[in-house]
Amino acid sequence: MYKLIRYLLFTLDPETAHHLILYALRSTQYFPPALWILERAYAAPSIPVQAFGLTFKNPVGLAAGYDKDAVAIRGLSALGFGHIEVGTVTPRPQPGNPKPRVFRLVEGEAVINRMGFPGKGMDFVSRQMLALSKVEGSAVSHRPRSIVCGLNLGKNKDTPLEKAADDYITLMRTFAPIADYLTINISSPNTVGLRRLQGREMLASLLKSVNIERSTLYVQPPILVKLAPDLSDEELGDAIGVILDTGMEGVIATNTTLAREGLRSKHRGETGGLSGSPLRVQSEAMLAKIVRLVDGKIPIISVGGIMSPEDAKRRLDMGATLVQVYTGLIYRGPGLVKDIINAL
Repeated sequence: MYKLIRYLLFTLDPETAHHLILYALRSTQYFPPALWILERAYAAPSIPVQAFGLTFKNPVGLAAGYDKDAVAIRGLSALGFGHIEVGTVTPRPQPGNPKPRVFRLVEGEAVINRMGFPGKGMDFVSRQMLALSKVEGSAVSHRPRSIVCGLNLGKNKDTPLEKAADDYITLMRTFAPIADYLTINISSPNTVGLRRLQGREMLASLLKSVNIERSTLYVQPPILVKLAPDLSDEELGDAIGVILDTGMEGVIATNTTLAREGLRSKHRGETGGLSGSPLRVQSEAMLAKIVRLVDGKIPIISVGGIMSPEDAKRRLDMGATLVQVYTGLIYRGPGLVKDIINAL
């Protein structure tokens, strides 16, 4: 059935199609029978995973970027995910980069995007998250209870790099009592200069500031760092060293890539981050390096080029604790989540 739906969706502009799906999933939140049908259709066995002090009902999550403003968490959770990562969220609303900014490379089952963190900002997302929560004193229990919900945090485009820590700290203060975990996104290629924050000195300064501020909070969520697949071995070693030294709880590997090797699509020359099948080899190579560098000290979430149950299983066998999908959903449909879990 998804082949037909995909055919129709692929006649639309990619961003329009995405908003249509997100709107449909959001609508199910206000129509319980539709939500019930989705939950039954995509029900899968429970495979509990412990990581970052949290319990995930299964190891398959939704990567950041799909639900930027936390508008469809209930609908998305009905598709069987063990966790959903909302965002990227910035302190202030911003429009992102000019359109068109998303391109399908159908021949290679890939996507190039240069979104640039468009979104309604921190205040809107926090209201959306709180609407899904029940607050009792200091305890926040998300609805639905079985889903772990993380927040992917980014700086505003017009925030200078030397002030980036201020943006991340502001976001952390807001979402610490609301989200199950927070991700520091310093690896998107679509915000000018952002990836420079992965360098040893800038990353150490940023993460030390974040960790000091976190220590003052009543609720101290686990913090993960998302890295790019384009780092050299030396850059990666430096980044992992800083992440371990500053007490971060995990690594997400990887974000989209700037590489274009082997692409045949007419869109291969578009600027932005490449995701999907062409990222598979690069992401797996990066995972293998990070597993060695981390040496079991903190968990790793693997994302990038996971298009099938076999891809997901291989990442877990390589040492990832959890996996995330995004572009795979575009080409394979929401049944991919259930297929992965059943295969595991």
